[in-house]
Parts: sequence; structure tokens; C-alpha cells
Amino acid sequence: MNEDAGRPTPPQEPRKLILMGRVTGAFGVRGDVKIESWTEPRAQIFRYQPWTLRAAANGIERELSGARGRDTGKHVVATLPGCEDRDAAEALRGTEIWVPREVLPPPAPGEYYWVDLEGLRVVTVDGVALGEVSHLLSTGANDVMVVRGERERMLPFVQPDYVRSVDFDSGTITVDWDPEF
Repeated sequence: MNEDAGRPTPPQEPRKLILMGRVTGAFGVRGDVKIESWTEPRAQIFRYQPWTLRAAANGIERELSGARGRDTGKHVVATLPGCEDRDAAEALRGTEIWVPREVLPPPAPGEYYWVDLEGLRVVTVDGVALGEVSHLLSTGANDVMVVRGERERMLPFVQPDYVRSVDFDSGTITVDWDPEF
């Protein structure tokens, strides 16, 4: 008799997905698509699979493996399994390309994937809790952490000026920031 029979299975942690690009249109007549890739270099996106394709119109997702492609200089062009003609390729316009966090290589020391910072608690060097990292955004000058607590704050993610430490073990980011600001 199976001793585990009837026992509830522990809930699985949802997979963290990272937005890596999107389909911008059809390329040629054979079903290839042009994609906007946010990897560096751009064609590196093909190393991170499977992809979760999220339709722009309705948010429906499907998993896809086996995407191949190349950087033509002007575009990144992808051949997707099951996309056989220009009409099918054009129907994918605006589709987002997401990949599981676990397929990405570990970041270099002192570097972070934004998705890994989301949900961490933010406290000042004096121990005042400001909230949790909701998300990050790029302003061009520097990255900004959006921290939600009793109110929303936008803190520059500039080390060591404002961000003093990131401790994944304790789930805490320590910042040098005036809590009244």
C-alpha cells in the first residue's frame, strides 16, 4: 500500500517567468517572425528555452521549445515550430516571450536579476521598514526600485550610495534613505 496515498501534496511554488522579448511581426513568407530581444547579445534569447508565449490580445499562454534564429543586423529573426506561413507569423505580432528564471545563468557577483529582487523587504540602515520591492524600472540614468509599504516609494538602485546591501538569505535590501522622503 502506498503510504502517501490520500496525503495532500504540498503546493508548488509558481515558476518565476522573465519577459525576454516580443514578436514584432512577420519576416518573409515562410512563417518566420521578427522579434525584439532584450538579451545581450540579442540572439542569446535562443539559448533560454522553453519559451512561454503570451498572446497580446487575450493573455493566453502556450509553451514552445525548439525556437531557432539569428541576428541579421537589422532584426532578430526566429523560426518557431508550428508557424508555417506569413499569416501565422503575423498573428503572433505583439506576443510576449517569457522564459523560466531557472534557465538563466547565475548573475555575476554584485549583479542581480530584477525578478530576484521583487518581494524582498526594504529597510533603512536605521532599521525602519519601508515595504517590499514591487518591481524595478529603468529610467536611462539609473534603475529604480518601486517599494510598496504604507505608501509607494521610488528609490534609485545605486550601490553603494543608496542601496547598501542585498541579502537573499534574510530576504532584505538595506538602503540609506530617509523614510520621510
